[in-house]
Amino acid sequence: MAEVEYFGGIEGGATHSKMVIMSSEGKIMAWSEGPSTNHWLIGVDQCVTTINDMVVDAKKQAGIPEDKPLKALGLSLSGGEKEEGQKQVIDGMKTKFPTVSENYKMCTDTFGAIATACESGGMVLIAGTGSNCQLINPDGETYGCGGWGHMMGDEGGAYWIAQKAVKYVFDFDDNFHEPPSDTSYLKLAMFEYFKVNDRIGLLDHLYRNFDKSKFAGFCKLVAQGANEKGDKLCQIIFTQAGEMLGKHICALSSNIDKSLLEGEGGLQVVCVGSVWKSWDVLREGFLRGMLPRNDRDVTIKTITLLELKQSCAIGAANLGARSVGMKLPVKYADNATVFFSHTFS
Repeated sequence: MAEVEYFGGIEGGATHSKMVIMSSEGKIMAWSEGPSTNHWLIGVDQCVTTINDMVVDAKKQAGIPEDKPLKALGLSLSGGEKEEGQKQVIDGMKTKFPTVSENYKMCTDTFGAIATACESGGMVLIAGTGSNCQLINPDGETYGCGGWGHMMGDEGGAYWIAQKAVKYVFDFDDNFHEPPSDTSYLKLAMFEYFKVNDRIGLLDHLYRNFDKSKFAGFCKLVAQGANEKGDKLCQIIFTQAGEMLGKHICALSSNIDKSLLEGEGGLQVVCVGSVWKSWDVLREGFLRGMLPRNDRDVTIKTITLLELKQSCAIGAANLGARSVGMKLPVKYADNATVFFSHTFS
């Protein structure tokens, strides 16, 4: 009987990371969790240290000796797009923590999501702290839209929603811009969340002690306003966010392989991130954002949105195994569920 090999996968976000260890037979051996593994935000040294800590924890739970390397470790990390950054992280792991894994495969967090739910390519749209859309065609060609961070993008993500909400309050109080609806709820929620008494107090959070994850967390109160309290301005902001997310798909429409558009359920999009929990107030804007804007955009007739039931860490482990010529027996249909399907008239 062939010796059982072990593969690891890490789903790394801007605020939170999760790891799985799987056997070559497809059995999940252990899970572990950790903070951000985005090397752009925390630096390469902290990134590799966090990865090592997660692996050590997972190995301990799985009963695998700490000094026994995994066969391969897939790193599906936020900020993992560029080859230069990938090389720095992988070299750092091999140098500082040589017993973690024999082999590595690193990519952006979106690729892990697709490899968790789709066997032959697909699309993923992340709306977490930030936003990012990636397309992988069946031939392996990849295309992307977004993922540029809060300074240059992240439209429709939690940071973008939080910033838009705060800006409405600031602009109205300055008599600079008339908001589309009353700002009373957002103003009180803003003061409560950031524990300040006025707008001047918020400057510390915006500049001197700016924390992207904490600022993005204000999105939760905007979501509560939209979903639970029926606040009109909060609902408008989420409609705007939905339109931004729909535009990500529209922007990539001309690159989508016909086989992905013509299969059962049309284009299948894996939706990742906490912003999707507010789908009811995203929906109207999302469908509007998908409509073609010019002659370059392709009409997408039918779309199906999938919600992962498993962590993208499974997809990362899958990619790690593929990188060494092995195929994990992943049950793709069990890893995601349909939460919305629509055919445009």
